[in-house]
Amino acid sequence: MTDALTSATSLLGARGLRFARNDELVFGPLDFHVDAGEALLVRGDNGAGKTTLLRVLAGLLRPEAGQIEIDGRPTDAPSRARAIAYLGHLPALKADLSALENLEFLCGLHGRRRGQTPSAAMHIVGLGGYEDQLARQLSAGQKKRLSLARMWLSPAPLWLLDEPYANLDLDGIELVNRMVQAHLREGGAALVTTHGAYAAPPVRTRELVLRRAGRAQAAA
Repeated sequence: MTDALTSATSLLGARGLRFARNDELVFGPLDFHVDAGEALLVRGDNGAGKTTLLRVLAGLLRPEAGQIEIDGRPTDAPSRARAIAYLGHLPALKADLSALENLEFLCGLHGRRRGQTPSAAMHIVGLGGYEDQLARQLSAGQKKRLSLARMWLSPAPLWLLDEPYANLDLDGIELVNRMVQAHLREGGAALVTTHGAYAAPPVRTRELVLRRAGRAQAAA
């Protein structure tokens, strides 16, 4: 985890970002930003819109209003895709490919971090020896680790991590923390959704609190 990423200091910004479903406000309007070398913790109760926010930022949902910026410039969903790696609740793996084949396939689609290989990433996340295991045969925790290997291989400077500690034991939680720390040291940034007291990487952070009523409070 040593190759430096190149990025400007204002990796992601949102202005007046708002999302509604069936004419019911889910969140917004939101104004926030996350800089290179820091994490934004997105906190809130279930149903407050944390996952929805990350899906909007990733381009999987269209916002009702507002602007999303990368490096200070307004962007659309396709252009954001090059700057963003998204870890959702589902592992996003092909069940009938092996663990290593999944990583090789995704690197072929999205590219990979300079100096890193799928095999090395599997060892970083503690899956050395599972290269030939079919993804459908992995446990929930192993699938999460394989998804973390995919994140580590991504060349994108901005990580969107939706409850990254779910299905992990204490060693897995420490693994997430080390990966986020390394990514930020190299000039990347991360948005991390959480509602657990322990679930926050030990890095420079700011916080965004989502509330069911659609209001939000941000703190540096």
